[in-house]
Amino acid sequence: MPETNPPIEPPKPSAAPLITVDARALFQGQREIQIEHEGVRYRLRITRRNKLILQK
Repeated sequence: MPETNPPIEPPKPSAAPLITVDARALFQGQREIQIEHEGVRYRLRITRRNKLILQK
């Protein structure tokens, strides 16, 4: 008789509230910053149209 796997449950939402960071505090007057995540650097920049772009 074949074994049946239990159903996969979706991840449960976190009970902690999301942290909000003001972009002005993050950029400190600059148009571009670097963010490092797991050893990889990403560029976060403000475009001419005031949109945010994240690039690897």
